[in-house]
Amino acid sequence: MKKLLLLFLTIPCLFMYSQNQNINLAADIWPPFSNIEGEKGFALELVKEALERGGFQMELTIAGFDPVMEGIISGTFQGSPTLWKTEDRENYLLYSEPYLENRLILVGRKGSDVSAKSLSELKDKRIAIISGYAYGSSVYTNLDAVLIPGKSDQGNLEKLLTFKTDYMLVDELLISYLLTYQLNDVSRFLEIGKEAFMIQPLHFAILKNIPNAQKIIDDFNSNINEMMSDGTYNQILELNWIQSDIDGDGILELVLHGDSAGRNAPASYYKLMTETAMTEGNERYYINGEIYNGWEVVPAKYKTDIIKAANMNNSPSSGLKLKF
Repeated sequence: MKKLLLLFLTIPCLFMYSQNQNINLAADIWPPFSNIEGEKGFALELVKEALERGGFQMELTIAGFDPVMEGIISGTFQGSPTLWKTEDRENYLLYSEPYLENRLILVGRKGSDVSAKSLSELKDKRIAIISGYAYGSSVYTNLDAVLIPGKSDQGNLEKLLTFKTDYMLVDELLISYLLTYQLNDVSRFLEIGKEAFMIQPLHFAILKNIPNAQKIIDDFNSNINEMMSDGTYNQILELNWIQSDIDGDGILELVLHGDSAGRNAPASYYKLMTETAMTEGNERYYINGEIYNGWEVVPAKYKTDIIKAANMNNSPSSGLKLKF
């Protein structure tokens, strides 16, 4: 009887332990996806929330990219919340489904031609980039354009507006902020390209030799899908509309944060993934757990003035707001 009682007392303890495990991850500084403590890192927040829903606490170390990868290979770290997938890394890492994309957009001064689809079309043009940012080798090895490193998007914007550069490369997430919170400034001062120069899916990845590694990844993927549909993504990204296939049927929906959809159909939104796109004129809207096929069938009770996801002052709390 005592052994039976001890067994019943042990089972809850084991369950509690399994629900409070730490996972030791590392990432480099890569705004706006990852950053030092106290600075906004959207990817880090998304991964942290998804792991917590699966019973894990994320322990995070911020270091240079090379020390991050060396630490993962040596086993000092168990993985990373922000990695690109490569053939070599797949030998020792398990990857989640992509949960965000790194998409670089060309931005110029008002009136500039921003139709270029690659740096090879911008011969001798001065392009502002962020120092140390993970642009990929195709950017750094391009000899046609003149790359001018800067410490921040704000600094690069100031160079652009004072004619010290011709263009700047900006992640599309920041573009979404500008169009959401600073549309008047954008319309007055900037031209924004329509197509991304580079697209890299972002993954959560862990070592294959971690106990229950596949289950951790499977649970993470499930939690991410749940977060896309329950408003968590909008809340963390501080955006009213995101685009995602929330029901897994291959058709994308626009997912609303809250229940204030605006008087008119959204003119801009952030695409979580760019693999597919909605057919023009056949938009689907996901509001409070319901899918509506077309703006005309969205109930009138939702067509009220938009309350910005971040706060009522139309300014994101993330610190991504630029000064013009």
